[in-house]
Amino acid sequence: MSPTTIRRHSVTLQGHRTSISLENAFWDRLRLIALRRGISINLLITEIDKTRDGNLSSALRVLALEDAIQESGKSMGLT
Repeated sequence: MSPTTIRRHSVTLQGHRTSISLENAFWDRLRLIALRRGISINLLITEIDKTRDGNLSSALRVLALEDAIQESGKSMGLT
């Protein structure tokens, strides 16, 4: 699948079932973050939901972007 293809993921947040739509590239990065933390992607989303301001999809995209930037800096020896 293309990294720009949008996929939906269902998750239960605060007892309510909801669906999140993100591009594949973001789902791939979120899976990697969850794997590194030793948690499920659902738990990662739940943790972000508890601390976010604004839209959940946006908060997840920002987390994925910040993680990629941090990883890029490490590979360049900047951190």
